[in-house]
Amino acid sequence: MHLDAAALTSLQVAQMWRAILPSGRDLDWRIPASGSNRNAAIRIGIFMNFGNQTTLRDQVVLNGAGVHSNEPVRIVIRPAAINTGVVFLRKGLPGGRERRIEARWNKVSLTELCTVIGQKDDASVSTIEHLLSALSGLGVDNALIEIDGPEVPIMDGSAAVFVEAIDSVGLARQSAPRRFVKVLKTVRVEHNGAYSELRPGDNGLSLDVEIDFAAGPIGRQRKRLDLTPDRFRQELAGARTFGFLRDVERLTKMGLALGASLKNTVALDGERVLNPEGLRFPDEFVRHKMLDAVGDLALAGLPLIARYRSFRSGHKMNVAVVEALFADRSAYTIVDAEARREPRSELAYGYRPTAVLAEAR
Repeated sequence: MHLDAAALTSLQVAQMWRAILPSGRDLDWRIPASGSNRNAAIRIGIFMNFGNQTTLRDQVVLNGAGVHSNEPVRIVIRPAAINTGVVFLRKGLPGGRERRIEARWNKVSLTELCTVIGQKDDASVSTIEHLLSALSGLGVDNALIEIDGPEVPIMDGSAAVFVEAIDSVGLARQSAPRRFVKVLKTVRVEHNGAYSELRPGDNGLSLDVEIDFAAGPIGRQRKRLDLTPDRFRQELAGARTFGFLRDVERLTKMGLALGASLKNTVALDGERVLNPEGLRFPDEFVRHKMLDAVGDLALAGLPLIARYRSFRSGHKMNVAVVEALFADRSAYTIVDAEARREPRSELAYGYRPTAVLAEAR
C-alpha cells in the first residue's frame, strides 16, 4: 500500500486508519527514533488526535509558587465531563467563596508579562499560559483546575512539570467527538512592526514564530512546528521563560517577578546567560515564545485548525488575534470530528503508546 503523505490531511489520515485498523488487538505505534520512517510518520500526521474528546484519567496535584506574586499555591487538575473545556475553580477567596473562571479569550483581563483571566477585584488567575499550553499540547479537551491562590505556580519556568504530571495519570477517551475551530480566512493584528496572524489550515495547528531581540544570546530566532503531543513534549515543553537582569528593579517596584530565580527563569545580563547550566536548547527563547503562543491560543476554547504566524509577538497580541478571529463570524467555523468506538486504535492518534486509555463518559 503506497501513501502519498503530502496529499493527505491529518483528518483524512485518521479516517483512513480508522477504516483499516482492526479493533480488539493491541497496536504498537512507537515513533522511530530516527530515519525516514520517523519522518514519514510525522509528515502524515498520525499523531494528531482528530477523534474523541479527552480528559485526565485521574487528578494530579502540584504545589509551587507564583513567579510574580511569590505566593505559595496548590493546584489540583481534575477530570471533567465532555464539553466542559478548561475551567479554573478559584478557591480561597474572602468569606470562603469560590469562583469558576473559564479559560476563554473573553475572560482575559490582563496580558502584561503573563496572561490573566477573571477580575482582580473579584477573582482572577494569572500566569495561566504554561499550564494551558501543556493541556493543549497534549490534546486534553476537558479539565477542572482547582487553585487556592491568584497565580499558577511557575514550577521550573517551562511546561515540563505539567506535562509530566498529566502523563503520570494518562488520558481517558470520552464518548463525544472532538470539536475544532477551523479558520476560514486570514485574521491579523499588528503593532509597531510586530504582528500575529491566523491563516486557514488543514492539519491541526501549525506554528511559525519569529523573535528579534538586541541581546546577543537571543538575536533573531525562528521556529516552525506542526503541533502534535509528541512534538510538544520533545520540542516545546522544556523551554523556560526568560528575563533580563536590567529589568529586575523596575519589575520588583511594580510587584512583579517577586518569585523569579535561576531555578525558574533563564536570566540574561548583557551578552551572558547567568544560569550555570546554560540553555536547554540553542534556540530556547523562541521555543518558549511558541510554548506561550500554544497556551494563549488555547483561549479559543477549542483546538484550532489553523496556521499561526507571528513576529515579535507576545501575550497581548496572541490574545488579540484570537479576539479578532471571533469578532468576524465569517472567519471561522466549528467542526466536529467523527466519534469512534474502538478504544485501542486511539493509540494511532496522538497518545504515548505506553499509556493506557480508559473509557470515560
